[in-house]
Amino acid sequence: MDFGFCDTIIGRIGVVGKEDFISKVLFDFEIPNVEQHKSPVVSEAIDQLLAYFDKRLTTFSIPLLFNGTDFMKKVWNALLDIPYGKTVSYKDIACAIGDSKACRAVGMANRSNNLPIFIPCHRVIKSDGSLGGFAGKVDKKQRLIALEKENFCS
Repeated sequence: MDFGFCDTIIGRIGVVGKEDFISKVLFDFEIPNVEQHKSPVVSEAIDQLLAYFDKRLTTFSIPLLFNGTDFMKKVWNALLDIPYGKTVSYKDIACAIGDSKACRAVGMANRSNNLPIFIPCHRVIKSDGSLGGFAGKVDKKQRLIALEKENFCS
């Protein structure tokens, strides 16, 4: 298995590679106790994550392996269009994919996102402005949003 990790302001983040793609991102509580075996794509993903957390990178350019239904892939592609430093609602994403009533399904697709941060599900919040859920825990989502807003505004 191609695997590497880095320590960040939100804790340790693990990156799993499959062939020439990144297939999964893990947060500290999910990271297995295995040695790092970094392929070039995993090394590049970690370099990009470190640059992101150091406020030197706002857009990732790493090949991602989307593993989900067609609907999920549609949602994840819409997430990739959310600008750095901005947040949108689940309803905004539902409208962007052409189904304004699919807010819950959008939330489930976000929950199934194996590539958080690279596919920025942290930028999706509830219509009332509250954060909603996040695979890495809500406090991490809050810190990611704050990091981007701070960097975006500076």
